[in-house]
Amino acid sequence: MSFLMTRRLFVIAGLTSLTGQAQAGATPYDLVAEKSRIAFNFKVSGSPQTGTVPVRTADIRVDIANLSASSADVTTDIRRAKAGVLFVTQALLSPSVLDAQNHPIVRFQSTKILLGSAGRISEGARIEGKLTLRGTTLPLVLNAQLTRPAGTAADDLSVLNINLTGALSRIRFGATGYPNLVEDQVDLDIFAEIRRRG
Repeated sequence: MSFLMTRRLFVIAGLTSLTGQAQAGATPYDLVAEKSRIAFNFKVSGSPQTGTVPVRTADIRVDIANLSASSADVTTDIRRAKAGVLFVTQALLSPSVLDAQNHPIVRFQSTKILLGSAGRISEGARIEGKLTLRGTTLPLVLNAQLTRPAGTAADDLSVLNINLTGALSRIRFGATGYPNLVEDQVDLDIFAEIRRRG
């Protein structure tokens, strides 16, 4: 079982005139928490389950002139994670799974952004980073898209939408509880809205 920050997060899909938007360095963006969601999907006895967890902090910087220089540093408080059923949530937070009491903060730090074809985030971009969960830090790769909200002008980058997807092995992070009931793979599905600071 798992979560993720993130979407914490960033990157671009469908921005048509990025090369003309040159800026001096990365621009900070703030997460719009009420319009963002971090979802994680897993299976219990073969039945799909979905959980959510809110973002605690997010330091997101987008460099329009050099997208690969953008970055994200996101944390979440795993004690606030919820699954659809109370007993599943309790199992999720238990010492043998997420151990939320002893390891409440989960952190994702991007280390590298790999752009898609034509140097855009809209075509197969990936974010490489480090995920710290249960006190264990391991590499994590997320597929990424960054888009403008529908109806906004091509040169309006004040608000951006981020979509991140990926998967992780909970067992690799020590979340080994209920192995006969809960599958190892956890799929991440994150959406975030970010607004340019200032």
